[in-house]
Amino acid sequence: MHENKTNINWFPGHMAKARRQITESLKQVDLVVEVLDARAPLSSRNPEIKNLISQKPHIVILNKSDLADKKMTEKWVKFYNDNGIPCILFSIKEKSHVNILKNKIKSVMQEKIDHWKSRGMIGRNIKFMLVGIPNVGKSAIINRLVGNSKAKVENKPGVTRRNQWFSVGTDLQILDTPGILWPKFDDQKTALNLAFLGSIKDQILDVEELATEFIGTVKQNYIGNICDRFKMNHEEFKNLSDRECLSLIAKKRGMVVRGGETDNLRCAKMLIEEFRSGKLGKITLESADGEET
Repeated sequence: MHENKTNINWFPGHMAKARRQITESLKQVDLVVEVLDARAPLSSRNPEIKNLISQKPHIVILNKSDLADKKMTEKWVKFYNDNGIPCILFSIKEKSHVNILKNKIKSVMQEKIDHWKSRGMIGRNIKFMLVGIPNVGKSAIINRLVGNSKAKVENKPGVTRRNQWFSVGTDLQILDTPGILWPKFDDQKTALNLAFLGSIKDQILDVEELATEFIGTVKQNYIGNICDRFKMNHEEFKNLSDRECLSLIAKKRGMVVRGGETDNLRCAKMLIEEFRSGKLGKITLESADGEET
């Protein structure tokens, strides 16, 4: 049985400030677009967001869908839609997704648009706020929508530190907000998933332990992804402990130090990076079955 030994908590001071900024900015927007990572559509959802956005119209987008298991992503889209939260998948690699997102925003706002027209407010911009946890891809989405690289993009958490406005064509305006995590993870499985995704700074993590936990997590449903990537026998890999699996991957990659010992730390960094970049194939970390909003 895979046991979770890692304990993770991380809530930098600037995130408390970010939470206040979001609350204060809500009155400036008509709609909230919540960005989740398609590989962990529940873990990447900050439970505080629902309370922060209150009664504002709201949609969810499952970003980085090109890195996730397609069948699982479709189940997650259905899950959110069935629970009354308009949801679409998104990938910055798919140009068609830009128009799908714009149309979804206008569809959700249609009643409000009709109301504006009835009051003579023709051509009023729809202002929406983009919210989500760190490193979920908000800035990359903005750059895809705006059509340039105005939003700073880095593959690490905590880059956006202040609210920024961007125009999308002539009818939409986006307010970008800093990513916020929540003060305490009640479920360490959620914390692990966020660490796998890179939403928690690697500097505070035991990367070797994290990679071992990752192996235990994906072994159940995606053992083929790992074995095929590193040319390993499925049965042999399945019967090893998670730590032995890490050592075997290190051997396969030639990560051996003097004396014949495997360099597990170097291998751990490589394994986590290969997951984040999609080199291990399309993987989703959690199932939509039986979840609650």
